[in-house]
Amino acid sequence: MATRSGGPVTSVSQALLFALLAACDPPPAPPTADAAPVAAPAPAPSASPASPPTPAADSPPPTSVAAQHILVAYKGAKNAPKTVTRSKADARKRAEEALGRVRAGEDFTELVKVYSDDPGAADRMGSVGKFTREKMDKTFSDAAFALKVDEVSGIVETPFGFHLIKRNQ
Repeated sequence: MATRSGGPVTSVSQALLFALLAACDPPPAPPTADAAPVAAPAPAPSASPASPPTPAADSPPPTSVAAQHILVAYKGAKNAPKTVTRSKADARKRAEEALGRVRAGEDFTELVKVYSDDPGAADRMGSVGKFTREKMDKTFSDAAFALKVDEVSGIVETPFGFHLIKRNQ
C-alpha cells in the first residue's frame, strides 16, 4: 500500500494528487543577501488585452484523457452483468434520472455508487483511468474527448448501455 507522511493513500484522487505534487518543481530558494535582484520578464504583447487567454484554442487536442463514468446497463447489452434485468427503455430512464441529479449539483462519485452497473465501479469511483481514443468504444471516446475538464456529458449510448462521462484530465 502506498503511503504519504505515514498514512495510507485512501483514494485514487489522493494518489493522483500526490503524484502531481511530487512532479512539481520545488519552490525557488529565497535570495541571499549578496544575490543581485533579477528582473521579472516583460509580459508578452497581446492582440487584445481585454480578453482572457484561451489555452484550449492555442494548444493541440489531447492525445489522452482521464474520465469517470456511470454505466446504466440493460438486459442484452454487451457485457451486462447477469443481475441486470431492466429493459433498454428503463435503463435510459435511469440514466436520465442520474443525469438530472448530476446537473442538480450532486457529487458524481457518490452517484456512481447508486447508479453504475459497471462491475467494480464503486471501488474505482467510476474511474476508467487515462486512455487514448482508440482504447474505448468510438462513441464513448468521441464524447469524452469533446468534454472540458470537470465537465459531464449528456447520456452517451454504446453497446454496453448508457453512460454519463465526467472528464477529469
